[in-house]
Amino acid sequence: MAAGLSFIGCAGWSLSRAVQPRFPPEGSHLQRYAGRFNAVEINSSFYRPHARATYERWAGDVPEGFRFSVKLPRGITHERRLAGCGPELDGFVQQVAGLGARLGVLLVQLPPSLAFEPATVRAFAQQLRSRHAGPVAVEPRHTSWFEPGVDALLRDLQWSRVLADPVLHEAGRWPGGWPQRVYLRLHGSPRMYYSAYEPALLQALAWRIVQALDQGIEVWCIFDNTAAGAAVGDGLALVQALAAR
Repeated sequence: MAAGLSFIGCAGWSLSRAVQPRFPPEGSHLQRYAGRFNAVEINSSFYRPHARATYERWAGDVPEGFRFSVKLPRGITHERRLAGCGPELDGFVQQVAGLGARLGVLLVQLPPSLAFEPATVRAFAQQLRSRHAGPVAVEPRHTSWFEPGVDALLRDLQWSRVLADPVLHEAGRWPGGWPQRVYLRLHGSPRMYYSAYEPALLQALAWRIVQALDQGIEVWCIFDNTAAGAAVGDGLALVQALAAR
């Protein structure tokens, strides 16, 4: 069995002055960021569209093995709530196609109020698949999504269910859906978006990731505790821990 691939990074590539000495000295922030990480999650696409040319420029700033995860716009997930959003999907998929082979995963983050409705999910998945053949990860937050039957449907769709920390529902302590891809989003704990993770937790996380890689599973781990700059330090510590193993 071939080993899986790991993609470690942050939500965005902002580098504070304090961490910049840990990155290559030349280039844009993205180019410097990509000197230490092999993935990034674009969250700004949730709030506003980016021109295809912008995605093309970003793709040109990173090495061949680097991958982007891109969050779907809120107009699709929070306003349309996955229903009747064909024109919005057309625009978004056309834009992110500018990343070419460096597009890794589309991230579908759902509002906490959006309960699971199988017909809506199947119809949306069909619409998305007809426009995009690549990997999809979904981050549901309503309790109805954390049931065995839902997990079976996500496996059929080959969608990964995000494991997000802090955990909102007991069943969310483990990743779900498509088992060949694990997508972790770490928001910081105990204070979301601010707190750094303890070194012991990052070491344990590295051990779990190595176990998954040995089983041929692809693992994404994105640190979203960016409000006070903790994400970059945590990400670098995890990269180092994985290298040591």
